[in-house]
Amino acid sequence: MKIRNLGILAAVTLTLAAIPAVAHHSFAAEYDSNKPVTLTGAVTKVEWTNPHARFYADVKDASGNVVNWEFELGSPNGLMRRGWTRNSLKSGDAITVEGYMAKDGSHLCNARNVSLPDGRKVFAGTEENTK
Repeated sequence: MKIRNLGILAAVTLTLAAIPAVAHHSFAAEYDSNKPVTLTGAVTKVEWTNPHARFYADVKDASGNVVNWEFELGSPNGLMRRGWTRNSLKSGDAITVEGYMAKDGSHLCNARNVSLPDGRKVFAGTEENTK
């Protein structure tokens, strides 16, 4: 009986310990839906990982300085359902992104739509930021 209770206790402990690992932030916690932005630049890096794919692009600011922006996308699985592939973006590709700026003013954007080099415009956002 004690061994069974110990097994149950271990299972519950492991389950509770895993909860922070699957925690997910909400769109509203990190991004400002009142600050839409459209940015054009050249892709520098692509990360096709869960829970959100992301890519980075060099974008010229108003002063002409090049700034590397991070763009958060939806999950890889969700992106594939919308027509994306792992190879949709490559380093050097010229893209235009419509999205929402981070609340903290950093060079972070939640991408809603991305105009790809072949001219296609694909939905890239997470479900939280659909309006």
